[in-house]
Amino acid sequence: MGRRPTKTTDPVISPDPVPLREARRARVELSFENQSLLGLLFGQFDANLVQVENRLGVFISARGDRIEIEGPEDAVATAREVLQGMYDRLSQGQDLDAGAIEAIIAMSNEPTLEGIVNADRNSPPIMIRTRRKTIVPRSAMQAIYMRSLARDDIIFALGPAGTGKTYLAVAQAVSQLITGSVQRLILSRPAVEAGEKLGFLPGDMKDKVDPYLRPLYDALYDCMPPEQVERRLASGEIEIAPIAFMRGRTLADAFVILDEAQNTTREQMKMFLTRFGQNSRMVVCGDPRQVDIPGGDRMSGLADAVEKLENVEGFGTIRFTAADVVRHPIVGRIVEAYEGKAE
Repeated sequence: MGRRPTKTTDPVISPDPVPLREARRARVELSFENQSLLGLLFGQFDANLVQVENRLGVFISARGDRIEIEGPEDAVATAREVLQGMYDRLSQGQDLDAGAIEAIIAMSNEPTLEGIVNADRNSPPIMIRTRRKTIVPRSAMQAIYMRSLARDDIIFALGPAGTGKTYLAVAQAVSQLITGSVQRLILSRPAVEAGEKLGFLPGDMKDKVDPYLRPLYDALYDCMPPEQVERRLASGEIEIAPIAFMRGRTLADAFVILDEAQNTTREQMKMFLTRFGQNSRMVVCGDPRQVDIPGGDRMSGLADAVEKLENVEGFGTIRFTAADVVRHPIVGRIVEAYEGKAE
């Protein structure tokens, strides 16, 4: 491979007779059995290897089916684990892009990457299977969240944008709908504008509320073929509606997701939670720091519900932070900057 950064030696700043103690350096070799995956592993023009090098501060060279990693001992150990995780992902037929690599690098900070995905060697790997893809955790907190989605009756998923709160809930709902565990999928959110007034929207009721529900549609189409989504929407197996449409109903045999829950009032949240019926599951997603309703945080039904119900049997509460953001790395830095300012 022709592309490799040249190593440079730091200039000597002073003739100090007692040199500073340097981090121990190491060199390891990796080999991979399936050579047909190496092109995808390295990326175009070795872009994937460069990404790992830049993020972890190591030097990577490849010769044939062997990769040599050199650098500080801890960084080399992490890079080895990350490359193995990238190869394993490809071996399982999953895509490998810059976002997935960032997630693997972030997860490598945990005790073991394999431990996050498999949890217990005697248990099956943590994953959600849908018609279009198989989804595995991209952070340690996502692994905890995915276990809660499969176990708890009502889950509060709290945290900033980009942590996978809504996406994973929709994926779990689609998986259960496909397998017949539930008969209906109901997606809802309050029709509240984010800091601006959009004015009159033309069309019928569906046309008026669809712009508010677009993120739910996006997640749905990512997990199911479009023709199946349209067919199930037409049959009523999948329903997407603002929270105002939930009043007076009992939602049995359903997987119900409430998105942007921080913009519900206390009365709306109580109304929504009491719709819970037999053989159902509810997921309430929201970012308590982004309340758009009049009155702000003190009027939000999400914080009030979590405070009242967090320790009640059957409820699960998952709290994501900026460290769990799995979009572009800069999104996590933006969230951290704003959260720090808020504090």
